[in-house]
Amino acid sequence: MEQEPLAVPSPSISAGSAEGTMVQEDVVREILARLERGERVKRIARELGVDKKTVKRWRHLGGWRAQRRRRRQQLEPFREFITRRGPEVGWNAAVLHRELVTLGFGGGYLQVQRYVKPRRDERRWATVATIRFETGPGEQAQVDFGQLRVWIGERPETVHLFVFTLGYSRRCFAYGYPHERLPVLLDGHERAFRHFGGVPLACLYDNPRTQVLGRTAGAVVWHPVFEDFARYYGFTPRACQPYRPQTKGKVESGVKYVKRNALAGRRFASWEEVNAWLETWCCTVADTRVHGTTHARPIDRFVAEGLTPLGQRPAYCYARVQTRIVPPDALVAIAASRYSVPVRYVGRTVSVQETATHYEIFAGAESVARHAKAGRHAVVMDRAHYAGLLRPDAPGTPLAPPQWDPTYRQLGEVLVRDLAAYVAVAEAGGAA
Repeated sequence: MEQEPLAVPSPSISAGSAEGTMVQEDVVREILARLERGERVKRIARELGVDKKTVKRWRHLGGWRAQRRRRRQQLEPFREFITRRGPEVGWNAAVLHRELVTLGFGGGYLQVQRYVKPRRDERRWATVATIRFETGPGEQAQVDFGQLRVWIGERPETVHLFVFTLGYSRRCFAYGYPHERLPVLLDGHERAFRHFGGVPLACLYDNPRTQVLGRTAGAVVWHPVFEDFARYYGFTPRACQPYRPQTKGKVESGVKYVKRNALAGRRFASWEEVNAWLETWCCTVADTRVHGTTHARPIDRFVAEGLTPLGQRPAYCYARVQTRIVPPDALVAIAASRYSVPVRYVGRTVSVQETATHYEIFAGAESVARHAKAGRHAVVMDRAHYAGLLRPDAPGTPLAPPQWDPTYRQLGEVLVRDLAAYVAVAEAGGAA
């Protein structure tokens, strides 16, 4: 007897799809027909590409029993809460599920996730859309770092690019460093101020840990040294909203421009050569091209910037001080590398002052050594620091006899005289 067609919605295809429903229905009809013929469950599952448990389930049920899905209906009483609360938590399904449970919801996390996904997708534009904000002359600069692998000498190095872009003219300054710590940040600012000959009224930043310690009641908590640096030069530091780097798009574009134009495919002999080229590139290329947004050359618009002049102000005094005891090899350990000092300071306590590019070592108030920063695990030695250090057992070193042994002459040292003295005595005797 022919069995009536069964309405079996496919679990993987929408129930509204006629094609998906017919395919699933045919599979179920085939399973039931084979079971009636007495075929083994294992064979049916293998030939139809279904699980053995599926075949056994249909054998137990004997036909399809439609089940109404109530997942969405379970969330219907909470629709208003989800609509109002969702934007406040960024449509975070985990947070919404946790809070819904406290309100009496008995469903699972995946139900909430499927429910909020289309609503979250509808608001995705809010995370990327922004309003172009132009600043007047001298009002603002934007500052950021970028990283790029560059061949320096015989190996590739990660160059951390400090990029400082003036908001009105779009003039930029770039300098390469081996890291992004606070001394580098301060040094980059001072170099940029000297390059432009002045200071803008405000500087806009992301939220790096070297500058921003956190936020309290919506206010930025700045690193005290950086805050003092800003007061010293008379500019106001401003931070972007967290996770909104596009609000400083001028410098974001500037970092890409430096990477793709100034350093693409380049190789340098030293860090000094890298930065010499960046300075030349800023003045001869970046300043003189026609900018895509302003349709003018940055160097031409810079005339109207009106930055606050530096005047005779000396550089900001910042030094990170550490103390060390000089070991027997006169190599002081600093930041996983070792730097030499004169050997006469072995065993003494010295202080190390760190700047952006150098280490200076002091014994009391006297500067005894100054070294450029090297990479990790490097050994930096100045031969002059080891002058006068005698190693009697070194190969090829001639041995000198003791000259001041008080008993040596008493043992019968032969007095050595010049032969001219004997000649003079002989001549005097012959004359007599």
